[in-house]
Amino acid sequence: MILYCDTSALIKLYLQEEASTAMLEHAAQAGMLAVCRIAWAEAMAGMARRARETPADAETLQAARQRLREHWPRYAVVELTQALVELAGDYADAFALRGYDSVQLAAARTLQIAAQEPVRFACFDARLRKAASVLGMTPIPA
Repeated sequence: MILYCDTSALIKLYLQEEASTAMLEHAAQAGMLAVCRIAWAEAMAGMARRARETPADAETLQAARQRLREHWPRYAVVELTQALVELAGDYADAFALRGYDSVQLAAARTLQIAAQEPVRFACFDARLRKAASVLGMTPIPA
């Protein structure tokens, strides 16, 4: 099973947040973790913002950024292509999604079509989970 993580799910693998324990369990059960190339920028930006807003967390966030750097080569990375962003545009309209949410969904769908095994979609947005389900992916949290 491939576990595709949007950025909200990916962050939970590196920072203790609500549902982090469950995400770590799902990740441990997956044969492969997959992300979209944009998750790097989104994750780093989110951690940098949190460090600015909560300076007491700066050391923890620096360690989280370092672990993400170390783990990134292990992830299956779905690249941004013109076809993927066009599909994302279609999904933004069809499912009433925000821009990067539609890109995450299009990346997961592209992976699902190419993969020879089931793809589970990890995200923490109800609308995005519903869209993934409509497209035949099993969203988590369920």
